[in-house]
Amino acid sequence: MTSPRSELIAGIKAELPITLGVLPFGLIYGVLAVSAGLPPLLAQASSFIVFAGSAQFIGAQLIGASTPALVIWLTTFVVNLRHLLYSTSLAPQTKHMSRPWKWFLAYLLTDEAYVVTALHYEQEQKPPNNKHWFWVGAGLTLWVTWQLSTAAGVFFGTQVPASWSLDFTLALTFIGMVVPLCRQSPNLAAALTAGFVAVLTFAWPYRLGLMAAALAGITAGVLLENTQRRKERLL
Repeated sequence: MTSPRSELIAGIKAELPITLGVLPFGLIYGVLAVSAGLPPLLAQASSFIVFAGSAQFIGAQLIGASTPALVIWLTTFVVNLRHLLYSTSLAPQTKHMSRPWKWFLAYLLTDEAYVVTALHYEQEQKPPNNKHWFWVGAGLTLWVTWQLSTAAGVFFGTQVPASWSLDFTLALTFIGMVVPLCRQSPNLAAALTAGFVAVLTFAWPYRLGLMAAALAGITAGVLLENTQRRKERLL
């Protein structure tokens, strides 16, 4: 059985390469949030409390566009529904844990942390007793990176030249995270469906196309996963 320390360090090491793409992402969010009219303290508090880059990005853009509050709430809620799939996927690995531990891990469950943690649980055939420390290492590494990069964007981001095109790193980061998970057919179905719907609804106002794409992708993934489980029970 591995020790908590070794799992923690392994989680940190697994997450560190991903932070190279998260740093400019947080920097851009900080600039965007301030440009949208959010006070610097509120923009930073969003990263601390919400800690969900995609929802923060969309929320800041919608606020800057004077979008009705109800649309902002619904859009960010739907975008973050993917975390329901993440938590369902990892729930069997946390059955033995106390409720406070589950709350803490749920707070750290982001896209980037989920990818490395899910792969770790899948590849490492070891008892689950200490493996949650890998999740902690990955999640805290991302958390610290996100807070620092957001702060840099809020206070110094306007000094970054536009010619650096840091926003392109966002697409590269998510591509790098999604591809390893697409080996499972439900994940692949969710990614392809969401991408297809996002292209079809790109011109919709208030970023509603993103809401439609997220719902379509989640629905496709859940339906296919449920179908596979029913087939397995019948065998």
